[in-house]
Amino acid sequence: MIKWKSFLAAALLGACAQAHAVPTLSVVATPDPALVGSQVDLSVLVSDISDLYTYQFTLTFDPGLLRVTTVTEGAFLGSAGTTFGDTGSIDNTNGTISFLFNTLIGQVPGASGSGSLALISFEALGAGSSALAFSDLLFLDSALADIAIDATAGELDVVDVPEPASYLLLFAGLIGAAALRRRQGPAQA
Repeated sequence: MIKWKSFLAAALLGACAQAHAVPTLSVVATPDPALVGSQVDLSVLVSDISDLYTYQFTLTFDPGLLRVTTVTEGAFLGSAGTTFGDTGSIDNTNGTISFLFNTLIGQVPGASGSGSLALISFEALGAGSSALAFSDLLFLDSALADIAIDATAGELDVVDVPEPASYLLLFAGLIGAAALRRRQGPAQA
């Protein structure tokens, strides 16, 4: 009887314990795929984080396919108070945005939840697929203790825009196919 009660108590305790998800860092590109020559907006997102006070990261990309045009602060950390940050060192030759950081100012609790840390705009230069990877991660809470975070690498596809001559050729082929079908007459049952 005692073993059964112990088992029941352990099961209830386990059911009541909250599962804490590891916060994740990820990217979402708009549009994806992007067209060569167009602008691509990349949101750097954090999810399921508690008490974020300061962060830093480096983002790498393929400089043959993408060129950074602007980097701005996302709204997530600023929702907890006044912030101070830097958009990092942009190197379009080697494909990095190094040491992008932001921090809250003063003795305030950190931001909790999910949201955008940074917004990065790229110009799509060529067709292909660019890996988007994080490094130099530093995430701290309001007590300046490390926050473990799972950084998820992303990928952005860039495609060529078909030339007007390609559309003309396709249209001519469709007209030819319609004319041939018309010449053959109605289908016989």
